[in-house]
Formats: sequence, structure tokens, C-alpha cells
Amino acid sequence: MPSTLPAGDPVPSDGSLPPEALAGLGARPFGLYVHVPFCAVRCGYCDFNTYTATELGAGVSQATYARTAIVELRLAARVLSSRGARLPRVETVFFGGGTPTLLPADDLVLVLAEVDRLFGLAAGAEVTTEANPDSVTPTSLARLRAGGFTRVSYGMQSAVPHVLATLDRTHDPQRVPQAVSWARSAGFDQVSLDLIHGTPGESLADWRSTVDSALAMHPDHVSAYALILEPGTALARRVSRGEVAAPDDDQAADSYELADELLGAAGYEWYELSNWARTKRSRCRHNLAYWRGHDWWGVGPGAHSHIGGVRWWNVKHPAAYATRLADGLSPAHARELLSAETRRVERVLLETRLSTGLDTAVLDTAGRASLPGLVADGLAAGAAAPRRVVLTPRGRLLADAVVRRLLP
Repeated sequence: MPSTLPAGDPVPSDGSLPPEALAGLGARPFGLYVHVPFCAVRCGYCDFNTYTATELGAGVSQATYARTAIVELRLAARVLSSRGARLPRVETVFFGGGTPTLLPADDLVLVLAEVDRLFGLAAGAEVTTEANPDSVTPTSLARLRAGGFTRVSYGMQSAVPHVLATLDRTHDPQRVPQAVSWARSAGFDQVSLDLIHGTPGESLADWRSTVDSALAMHPDHVSAYALILEPGTALARRVSRGEVAAPDDDQAADSYELADELLGAAGYEWYELSNWARTKRSRCRHNLAYWRGHDWWGVGPGAHSHIGGVRWWNVKHPAAYATRLADGLSPAHARELLSAETRRVERVLLETRLSTGLDTAVLDTAGRASLPGLVADGLAAGAAAPRRVVLTPRGRLLADAVVRRLLP
């Protein structure tokens, strides 16, 4: 299929990085993302780089994927230890997808063991796998936990059957509490649930039922995302044909406020626009690293990485990815060297999303001039000249507008 990745700049065939990117490596937090691009069924709303078995064709095998990913991990270790740099210890590992738990648990543990062998896992490292409720068993979860995984994030999405059907989700809603119970019995430190609101045909009562059902399972962490109609997805085509209604912005706002109200009443605190945690320890440290611009290496087809101001992305298709690694080449498609201004703008975009807020020193003169107006309009908390931009509940609903005023 044609690549939809950005063009970017060429990447050296060995994947080497500029010396300035490696400077300070290890002094900054470092994480690894492992993309597992396989799904049993393609959900109609999803535009992630994922494939079902029938889409992949010959030459790509789930059975060999773990060992292919390990080849890239070894490449990462060579690149990051070049020029005498000391490999950083890994503070977070996140297996995402796709559905990582479509791979045998032993394969996921094999990849994690190689991470530990090459880099070393920091004490108390957070190791997450995403999972569908119908892609795990008590046995697989026990194996993952014994192999070093500490956190599981279930794609619950909804507790309402007709909403799941519109999303093309195939699991039984009753399987979710069972899967949560299995994770607890296996000894997982943290269990997270991912929810989606704004699905065509979903009422506010449906959404309340979903949030209430999630809270009844006492997860440590909840993510609640508004459905976005991504161009080219099956759901977007259904909306364009008039088969289902488009998501409604006003209902999306009502759903967000309801989730925040219900989660807050149950003792969960928001720490990022779409994420709530029972305690500070329950916050997803890996995702916080993205929002704070830390270093991470992304393994797998289509995975993105960022080290010291250099961002790159791998080829998308699993066959092309495996072929490059087998030929001794970097799987990177292209990269960009981020300028100081680009990194500043990205800090504003990302850190404004956090409950800890944005240090106003990052803003330019025009951005700082907008602060009194944001406070007066009830979008930012604090004094007229705050040291940090922290969004109010209303500001969270209008976060994009806030950012546009901070970056005039």
C-alpha cells in the first residue's frame, strides 16, 4: 500500500544519530515503545497502523514477529551506544498496537527480556501491555506478570452492546470485569480501562452506563477519549454516506463533563485532558514521557521515536519492516531534526494538556500577553500573570482554543 508517512529527511542506512542527539543520553528519562501491528478484526473507527491476517498476505507472520522486533532492539542498542555513549536504563516499556496480546505471552516476555538484557530495566520500571478483553486468559496474564509486566490497559470502549457494534468491537461487555479480575489475580500492579465517547447512536445515558460500569471494576486508571472520525476509516465512510450520524460536538462536551464529574466523585484525578488516575502512582508514566518530550525509541512498523531533538518514523508495512532488518538496514523511513522553536511550540501544545500545566517561561512575548485574558475568560486558573498555565474545567473543553491564544 502507498505510504502515508511524512517525507522528512533521509536516515543513514545504519540508523545512526547526530552526536548532539546522543549528548546527555541517560540524563533524560528513556522509554521504549513496542508496536504490535496485528488485530483479529479491524475496528471501523481505527486508523492506526494495524493489519488483520487476511490483509498481510504471505511473508509476514505473527509467529516470527517477536524475533524481528528483537533485531530492531539490538539495532537501537548499537545506535545509542555509539560514540562511547552509555546506554540509558529503561524506565517505561509500552507494548501497543494493534493487539499485543494476540501474540503468545511467551513472545511478549521474550521481547521484554531482551530489553532488560540490552539496556537494563530501571528499578520500579513501568511495563504496560494493551489488551482486548477477549485476547487474554488467566494463564496468559499470569505469564506476563511473572515475566515482568506490571500494567495492563484494556480496550473496553463501551459497556453498551449497540455502541460496541457501531465501533466494530467484538468482545462481550461481560468479559471486561472477568479480564480485570484475572489481571488482579495474576498480581498486576495497575489495571487501566480505555473508553470512547461520542459514538454515533450513543446517548448520554449510554455513556453514563459505560462510566459507571468501568468504575464498578475499580480500575487504577481510566482514559476517556472523544471519538474522532479519521479520514479513510470505515466509520467515516458510513457517516459520509448518511448511514450513521456524525459525532456531535455539544454532546461530546457533555460527555466529557459527565465523565469528569463521575470519575472525580469516585476519587480519580485528571492529570491529562483524557486521563484520570486513582493516585499519582497510577498515572501512566510512559504517556507522560511523550507529553513531556522525553526520549523514547519506538520499535515496530510505523513506530515513531524521539531522541535528543531527533524524531524519526519506521516504514509502515510489516513486510517492508522485516525485510529491512533482515538486510541489516535501519527500518526508519525518514526523520526530522527539531529546531529550538519547533520544540518550544510542541512543549506548549503538549504540556498545556497536563494538570501540572505549562511553565510560562516557555511562552514568547505575545503568548505571555494572552495570559490575563485566559484567566479573565475562566480558561486558565490562578492570578492574571500565573507562573504556570493550568487549565480550568472550561479550559479543558476549549484546550485547542487556549493553545491558539498561547501561540498567536
